[in-house]
Amino acid sequence: MIDLKNLTIENAHKGMKSGAFTCRELVEEYLKVIKEKNPELNIYLEVFEDATAQADVAQKKFTEGTATTLTGIPFAIKDNMLFMGHKVSAGSKILENYKATYNATVVEKLKSAGAVILGRANMDEFAMGSSTENSAYGVTKNPYDSERVAGGSSGGPACAVAVDGALFALGTDTGSSIRQPASFCGVVGLYPTYGSVSRFGIIAMGNSLDQVGPLAKNVRDTEIVFNALSGYDLMDATSIPDNFRAQIPSEVKRVGVPRHLLKGEGIDLELMENFEKSLTKLKSAGYEIVDIEMPYTKYSLPVYYIIMPAEVSTNLARFDGIRYGFSSPGKDLMEVYKKSRGHGFGREPRRRILLGAYVLSHGYYDAYYNKANKIRSLIINDFDNAFQKVDVIAMPTSPFPPFKIGEKSDDPLAMYFADIFTVPANVAGVPAISIPNSFTKTGLPLDMQFIAPKFGENRLFEIGKKFETIR
Repeated sequence: MIDLKNLTIENAHKGMKSGAFTCRELVEEYLKVIKEKNPELNIYLEVFEDATAQADVAQKKFTEGTATTLTGIPFAIKDNMLFMGHKVSAGSKILENYKATYNATVVEKLKSAGAVILGRANMDEFAMGSSTENSAYGVTKNPYDSERVAGGSSGGPACAVAVDGALFALGTDTGSSIRQPASFCGVVGLYPTYGSVSRFGIIAMGNSLDQVGPLAKNVRDTEIVFNALSGYDLMDATSIPDNFRAQIPSEVKRVGVPRHLLKGEGIDLELMENFEKSLTKLKSAGYEIVDIEMPYTKYSLPVYYIIMPAEVSTNLARFDGIRYGFSSPGKDLMEVYKKSRGHGFGREPRRRILLGAYVLSHGYYDAYYNKANKIRSLIINDFDNAFQKVDVIAMPTSPFPPFKIGEKSDDPLAMYFADIFTVPANVAGVPAISIPNSFTKTGLPLDMQFIAPKFGENRLFEIGKKFETIR
């Protein structure tokens, strides 16, 4: 019996290298957990039939002496990542039964390292949501309370890691979609610097915001996976060449806190009390806590909800019922479009497509989209100025703990508010990490979020590993 609860990537590697267990035996242990947990929690949309065959291929690397740290490590991919020959639906009916014809770069990198893809995990449709309630294939439930959401849009990947249904997982984060479900499920989630990880082979939501990142049980595992994923990719126009990647010192001494952004209605009091206690612990550990002002960052949420729908509207235009995906017959082309999209897209994608088309339309482009991009530049300046004074910034990840299924689904504005502490990093393109911290009185996970300058992931890993010892 393998102790999955306390297993790390490095320990698993040592176990397979020493012969304590094989790659197949490790994979089979995770498959047992999935079989037990998935019916209740709806984590995986599909467990790949070739998982054990992948494990056998990985085992040969150990036999040949070519194994890497990630060889044989079982992981989950979000259902918007292309894995050649396997289904990928982005949680939508319009792509139901679509099979990938090539590998996403991140999938190719991990496969080359010998990691084993267990299956595709559930998500909000086209990554639009903060609860995984928007999946066309049912909601993923929280591992701590099945009446509550697992967060979104990477709810499936986060839950997979939390219940030991994968040793790590890959998600995408456009506004909160790795960090918020990581927070709700009590795992670590990283949003990397924009352009540091390839987006090639990822079904896009917001091109100027999306990034692939890891979810794992601890900061060290997150670091290992990020280092394997990071790098320039010629196939991705948004990928940043290696010679433009700044070398940021890893040492962290000063932690900035924008308290003016942490006030207002709707923020849970118990969560904020825990945040203040965490700052006290950081101070006791030798960090200097510095109050900072970021005057334009308060506009991050409205800026995000103009830029993101505009990009969504453009990206989803290709799903027309003609070229690929679900198609409904009609008497003419317009009816094919209407019926295919009407059945294929859920409520949230339709809402964001309409909003995006509106802000890009003649007469409103300058009033909304252009103005949002101007304010985005000011928000980026806020971060640049803040990092002249501090090494990292600390904030909660979510304004509240996991909420009940259905509690916010009829109130889009309340659901969008869930992103208030996370979207600033996406708007500015800077890395951020969510780390489990404590629990509410009712046993729900709480977290801490750290934000660093561009290409400052090493700072996040540095303070994150220390934070894990004092939380």
